[in-house]
Amino acid sequence: MRKRRTTQKTPLTRPRKNGAAKNRRRLEQRRRLVALGMEEGAVEKLTSREILTLLKHPVKVAKAHGAQS
Repeated sequence: MRKRRTTQKTPLTRPRKNGAAKNRRRLEQRRRLVALGMEEGAVEKLTSREILTLLKHPVKVAKAHGAQS
């Protein structure tokens, strides 16, 4: 039997999402907000969706929270 084009194109194994990588990304995002001038206590209370929304506009966050840079 010959191999069909559709079976040759698709990968046999697909990379799975990793919980450790997700936690690492969230921790990095929290550190970015703290670097922009937000207090750690305030960042801890935010949800992951709120953190992503704030990181979309880092200049506004830095102005609102008075970054040292």
